[in-house]
Amino acid sequence: MATILQLDRIDAVFAQCDWRFARERKAEIKAHWEGLVAGNPALFDGRVLVQYERRVEAGVFRARYLETDYSAFIAWRDFGWPDKDVSNGFAMAALRSRDGAFLLGEMGAHTANPGKVYFAAGTPDPGDVTAEGRVDLLGSALRELAEETGLALGEVRVGEGWTAVMEGQRIAFMRPVAVDLEADQARALILSRLARQARPELSDIRIVRSIADIDAASMPPFACAYLESMIGDR
Repeated sequence: MATILQLDRIDAVFAQCDWRFARERKAEIKAHWEGLVAGNPALFDGRVLVQYERRVEAGVFRARYLETDYSAFIAWRDFGWPDKDVSNGFAMAALRSRDGAFLLGEMGAHTANPGKVYFAAGTPDPGDVTAEGRVDLLGSALRELAEETGLALGEVRVGEGWTAVMEGQRIAFMRPVAVDLEADQARALILSRLARQARPELSDIRIVRSIADIDAASMPPFACAYLESMIGDR
């Protein structure tokens, strides 16, 4: 069951500390990653940020993040989130068309989540840490939107505030983003740009206009919960 919070802003700070799970289960993590790469050689073990402290105060979500290997992050996920003090706190660009439909991407077969359908997003990484030590979640979401859909910042309008969807160890921070095109036009534009990419992350764009378009088989629970709350408010 997801919990949905409306937020004015997010105050996320990078403050490195030891992650006991990654240290104590290093051998298991390595074996698990080797098995994944054997099945999908395109996977890359980079560095990512995970959230280990959080609290909400007067509409502000305050959090701390640590840096770890992507292989440790994936093992933590696949092992059933054994460390409940840590969360996957990531930002998503909740893309909406002029006619009010939502536009979600279907992940390609070579990605870590093939066939899954959700808004443009990525696990925050060290590149999202500012010179002041802040974790720029909005920058992360907009970068992923550009990389995954080909839409440039000047082609979209970024709305105010955030919606946090908390589902288990996942916290999806949804930022409203609008494109001034009808849904079918926006989908066609994005697909034309994906066709020019050498190795696009997305294989398709799904349009969600109503509750009936929400596909629980391919859309993760946090995405379904967000869409249901937003469409139900119309």
